[in-house]
Amino acid sequence: MVKEVDKKGKTAFACEECGYVYEEKEWAEKCQTWCSEKQSCNLEITEHGAPPE
Repeated sequence: MVKEVDKKGKTAFACEECGYVYEEKEWAEKCQTWCSEKQSCNLEITEHGAPPE
């Protein structure tokens, strides 16, 4: 399950494996599944991440 986080007053979602943050829950879930299974990050997934603060 991904974690809800506050990002500049908006709800965002973080992968609990690597901590990468996404604006859309779907991408956070895909990231978490990948990280859990592969113990690595996937560039095609992380490109959908929220811009850094």
